[in-house]
Amino acid sequence: MTRSFGRLDFNVTTLGLGGQASIQWTPEDVDPVAIITKAYHSGVNYFDTSNVYGPSQLNFGKAFRQLGLVPGLPNYRESRRRSIFLATKTGLRWTKGGDDAICRRGFTRGAADSHAMDDVRRSLSQIFGDDAGHYPEGAYLDLVLIHSLTSREEINGLYTGLDKTDPSMEHIGALAGLRDLRDGTNLTGLNPREEKLIRHIGFSGHHSAPVMMEMVRRDTDNLLDGVLVAINANDRLYTNMQYNLFPVLQARNIGVIAMKVFADGAMYEKEARFSRTPEDVIRSVGSSDLPSRPLIEYSLTVPGVDTAIIGIGQTSDNPRQCQLAQNLSAAQVSPESLSETDRRQVEAMTHPLKDGGTNYFQIANEGLSPPADLRLKVVKGASPTVSLFWDTAIAGNEPINHYEIQRDGKALKQIAFLPQVSMKPFSWQDDSPGAIDGRYRVFAVDKIGRRAESEELRAG
Repeated sequence: MTRSFGRLDFNVTTLGLGGQASIQWTPEDVDPVAIITKAYHSGVNYFDTSNVYGPSQLNFGKAFRQLGLVPGLPNYRESRRRSIFLATKTGLRWTKGGDDAICRRGFTRGAADSHAMDDVRRSLSQIFGDDAGHYPEGAYLDLVLIHSLTSREEINGLYTGLDKTDPSMEHIGALAGLRDLRDGTNLTGLNPREEKLIRHIGFSGHHSAPVMMEMVRRDTDNLLDGVLVAINANDRLYTNMQYNLFPVLQARNIGVIAMKVFADGAMYEKEARFSRTPEDVIRSVGSSDLPSRPLIEYSLTVPGVDTAIIGIGQTSDNPRQCQLAQNLSAAQVSPESLSETDRRQVEAMTHPLKDGGTNYFQIANEGLSPPADLRLKVVKGASPTVSLFWDTAIAGNEPINHYEIQRDGKALKQIAFLPQVSMKPFSWQDDSPGAIDGRYRVFAVDKIGRRAESEELRAG
C-alpha cells in the first residue's frame, strides 16, 4: 500500500526502511546490503539514512550499485531511481559560521569544520560516489532532514539569514544553504556551480512537540516538505506529538514519516536508551506478550502519517521469522483501520512497559497548558473595543476541543480549536458594553472537559 507524501507528487509505501538497526549496528552474521536489496525487491520505496549513522550511507551505496540506482554505471536506470524516495539527514545547524553552542558537531561524521552543505555532498559521495568527495553527475537526494531538532536556539540558528541571504554574512543558517542546493542558486556564495543536489527539505525530531511546532510555524515560504517524528503507542504518556504537532503538519500538508514505532527496541528487551552497539539490535519478530503488528498499525493510523520507517535487525527466507516480511505485512493498513477503541487497547498493552518509560527520547507530559502569551489591545473612543491575542495551548493526553473567553468571570465566547500554523496569533475582539473596563481570561478546554486558564488581564 502507498499513501500520498504530503503535498509532493509521490506515493510512499506505508513501510519505509530505516537506516539504523543492522544497517548501522551490523552483527557479524548479518549482511546489511542484503536487507536493503530485499526491501527494494519487496516493493518498499522509502529509504532512510543519515550522516551520523556510521556505515549506513556506505551500505546503501553498495546496495544501490547492485540495484542499478547509481548514475553513470552501466546498469543504471533512471526510472528505477525515480521510483524510490531517498532521505538522509544532517545534524549541522549552520551553512556558514554559527554558534558552537548549537552546532551539534556530534551529529556529523565529516570534518570538524563541516557545515550542512558539506554533509549533503558527503552523503552523495558515500551513496553514489567514491566516499572521497566525488559523486556522479545526476546524483541527487530526494529529501534532506535537519536531524534531531531539540531547542528554540537551534531554530533561530537554522533560520538565520534565510530572509535576506548574502554571501557577505558572517553567519548563515543551514536552511539557506539547503535551499541553494535545492534550487540551484548561489545566494550563500557556497554553491558556485549552482548545483541542484536535493529535491526537498525537512527536519526530524523525537524530543519536543512544542519546539517542532515552532519550527513549522516559522516556515513562511513552505520550505519544509517532510517531517520525521517519533510516534508510538506510548506517545500519550508524554508531551505528545499526535495532538500537538500532527494537526499543524496536516494543516500545512507536510509529509509525515513516523519513527520509533518500537521505541528503538525499548518496547521489548532493550534498555530504554539509544542503541550503541550490534548487541542492541532487536532480531526477534515481536513477542508472545506483545506482537509487533498492532504497534505498527497504531503508528500508521495516527492521522497525518504517510509512512513509518522501521530498522531491520535480520531477514529470513522464513516469512514468520523475517522482520522485513512481518513489518511489511503489518503495514498494509489504511489510515482508518483502527478505531479509537482499538487504539486504546494497543496503548493498554504498551503503557506498563518499562514502567511507562519507553519513550526516553520524549519530554514529560505536563498536562494541558493554558493559551500562551495572552495579550490585549484597547481602542477607546466612540466605538471602544478590546482585542485579545494568544498563541496555542499544548494538549495533554487528550486533544484540545476549544478555547473559552471569559470577561469578569463570565463566559463570552467559545472558539473551536484549530492548529496554529504560523507565528500569527489567534485573536478575538470584544466590542460589547463594558469591554474596556473588563478583566479577561482565555481557557483551553480539552475533549474530556479539562480546563487550563491563562493569567487575568485587565483592559481598564
